[in-house]
Amino acid sequence: MSAKKIIVIGAGFSSLSAACCLAQKGYDVTVLEKNNETGGRGRKAEAGGFMFDMGPSWYWMPDVFEKFFNRFGKTTSDYYSLKRLSPSYRVFFKDEASPLTPLQMRGEQSIIDIPAEKEKLFELFESIETGSSKKLEQFLAEAKFKYEKGINEFVYKPSLSLTEFADASLLLSLFRLNMFSSFSSYIRKYFSNPKLLQLLEFPVLFLGAKPENTPALYSMMNYADMVLGTWYPDGGMCKIAEGMTRLAEELGVKIYTCENVEKINVENGNVKSVTSNGKEIAADIVVSGADYNFTEQKLLDEKHRSYSAHYWESRTLSPSALVFYLGINKKVDNLLHHNLFFDADFSLHAKEIYDNSQWPSHPLFYVCCPSITDAMVAPVGMDNLFILIPVAVGLEDNETTRENYFQMVMDRIENRIGQIIREHIIYKRTYAHRDFISDYNSFKGNAYGLANTLMQTAVLKPRIKSRKVKNLYFTGQLTVPGPGVPPSIISGQVVADLIEKEVL
Repeated sequence: MSAKKIIVIGAGFSSLSAACCLAQKGYDVTVLEKNNETGGRGRKAEAGGFMFDMGPSWYWMPDVFEKFFNRFGKTTSDYYSLKRLSPSYRVFFKDEASPLTPLQMRGEQSIIDIPAEKEKLFELFESIETGSSKKLEQFLAEAKFKYEKGINEFVYKPSLSLTEFADASLLLSLFRLNMFSSFSSYIRKYFSNPKLLQLLEFPVLFLGAKPENTPALYSMMNYADMVLGTWYPDGGMCKIAEGMTRLAEELGVKIYTCENVEKINVENGNVKSVTSNGKEIAADIVVSGADYNFTEQKLLDEKHRSYSAHYWESRTLSPSALVFYLGINKKVDNLLHHNLFFDADFSLHAKEIYDNSQWPSHPLFYVCCPSITDAMVAPVGMDNLFILIPVAVGLEDNETTRENYFQMVMDRIENRIGQIIREHIIYKRTYAHRDFISDYNSFKGNAYGLANTLMQTAVLKPRIKSRKVKNLYFTGQLTVPGPGVPPSIISGQVVADLIEKEVL
């Protein structure tokens, strides 16, 4: 009996993860990717000797990547080499000093480097808020419990039914996991200094939702940040997708790029085939790692959709992003690999993303300079900059708006680092809503998926399996477990394990 034929739509992290796991289980797996390379949002772009990671740039939760490759008797080091960044990142807070004041003479602790070493981290917290080092120790102990319980147990469940969480130990853990209290109120039980609060809230704002609407469970991300550390794969984040692609091919997965899937063909409640580039390809099972909304609303006839257009309109999405990729013909001083510009009103920016859905008036933003760590991503004597502003989804996106924000952030960067950059730019590319839609069929131009609110957690997320089509499954950032590279890799494993269980 021949192996069942599985078509995986898309070649992002979740799709590649699913494809690898399904091939290992003995299925005949074909991946169809609309773009000309694999990796999805983890693709790379090259121009003028510069190499840019198009999307993700933070390597957190290294254990998740290792656990994935271990499934196949491999390790991450078989596909790429990692180095831990120290310091982990730099934060620029509001500075009352004159723009002409030299960097080293700026206001006390207006620029803070987050140390990789735990003891130095405790010392930093104590220097900002007396007594906070002991509280941080307690906070991180609780965050460790949430991380180990959440990552090792909760997120590997398909979340099709509440009965999956009926295990006595899991039920007892719910209270300690703080599922029903907000992240914002939770961290304020430990800390009061505004700088420390912003440090702890930033992973939530950039990838999830307003801190007051996010379950305190997500303090596990602070454990990932401050204890497990910030890492970098030599050659860029694209090396992860390249490694996963290589692994998939080693396992016998057939990967075809420039394949634009136009239709999922259903008969009697079962997928029979997909139509790609005008040709029909038979399938016993389909896994869509493409945008969930796009898959349902564009690839399926209405009668086969599990969710209505109204349902999607009512979802709370994580931010989109306005990104600038810059090639600089000199070395830039006073930046680290990762830099957070928190020199603006944190709560106002969050409100403009999630409540008012408008372009931000004075945004927080992120600057990545990977050429500080990796000489291969820029020509000798030059630097590669990636600047990202989290913005609301569904906004009108035009060149005038992009340029206005470019000038705004460059004013602030040049002011804070005391160095002119603009006249040294020899390569510039911008990327925002319409690009996310064009490249990834992204719903409303979202960059990260669904926000991690309580009402969009676990069984309350869009299902990993279709309610209407028996052999149609989903993976990626709009289903369980959620947004981010590690959750996407887990999502692929979860759907593959579910398929094996149901098919058998």
